[in-house]
Amino acid sequence: MSRSLTDTVKRPFSGSYLPTDVEFLLKPVVLAPTSVEEKERRIQAGVSHYSEMISEERRPDARYLALFEEACGPGVPRLARDIRSLAGQILDLVQQGRLNPEITLCSLVRAGVPYGVLLKRDLARLGADVTHFGVSIIRDRGLDEAAMGEVLTRRPVDGVVFVDGWTGKGAITAELAESWRALTDREPTLAVIADPCGRANLCGSREDWLIPSGILGGNVSGLISRSILRSDVIGPGDYHGCIVLDHLADIDLSRLFVDRVGVALLSLEDRVELDSEASLSAAARFRTEADGTVAAVALQFGVRNRNRIKPGIAEATRAVLRRRPECVLVRSLSEDPDLAALIHLCRQDGVKLIEAPDLIGPYRAITLIRETK
Repeated sequence: MSRSLTDTVKRPFSGSYLPTDVEFLLKPVVLAPTSVEEKERRIQAGVSHYSEMISEERRPDARYLALFEEACGPGVPRLARDIRSLAGQILDLVQQGRLNPEITLCSLVRAGVPYGVLLKRDLARLGADVTHFGVSIIRDRGLDEAAMGEVLTRRPVDGVVFVDGWTGKGAITAELAESWRALTDREPTLAVIADPCGRANLCGSREDWLIPSGILGGNVSGLISRSILRSDVIGPGDYHGCIVLDHLADIDLSRLFVDRVGVALLSLEDRVELDSEASLSAAARFRTEADGTVAAVALQFGVRNRNRIKPGIAEATRAVLRRRPECVLVRSLSEDPDLAALIHLCRQDGVKLIEAPDLIGPYRAITLIRETK
């Protein structure tokens, strides 16, 4: 059974964030959950697209939340520095005349949202004219055209900056480029915190590091699900859908997390030095290494569909939480605190862990999705 919440269609909402932080251009819907096993079978059989199904979001246990808290110790100040770096890079584009001073941040739902909130706050503090939307992009389906149409009725096209948390193989980056070109005949500007595959325009760094919010889901992203696109709940002209995750409201960390990073931002200079490997001149080296890594993993494990390869700490972790993994490759099983939460999940679920420092290239972890028979 599924139904849409028609009384909320296209009404502004901000999830559990402040209304001044973000406007989600999404349609809240109610959708019966699909089991992980059935979802995986249907995706790999080509019967259903992943955006047409959703499983109930897993509730993190006390140990996992403790690992998140441990990650915040070094992670919050590092994230603050990356946010300030990105804010400076965006303002440089404005100063160079390459970006309209009416800056419009479009966070890719949902992983990009916390960083868009932080960038919006930081750019506003620095005196910029900035607005922030949360918009959907779906692999093989592109950007939400209704949402982007709304954005472009309100803001100039040459001021749009897309925001995401990280890059993995670059699939969503490619989807964004194709979709934005089709809509506007322009190349997109993408800003991310971590860009290990070298495909973002702007990044805080290209290291695959443990961004604390990357290992949680809806309870650090405004209590919304990933986006949904299914014809019985999303009609012509509707925004892409989402589910409001009320069952996680008692452990919602969305505002607490961005407020915490906001405090760390107060201790920084207005401009911070750009990480040397975040420069565009270093991007090609990371692209080559990332592409070679994915190809080597596919060859060694006999993977024909590269959608089954989920590289990077955050993507590897989310795949364990939401999919059926075959195994997880890690750089180290004992000497890397950035992998503690992922290793905890794997041991909890009985997922095979393989230490493979010579195979995983620029990534700290890669999850392989189990092939259904």
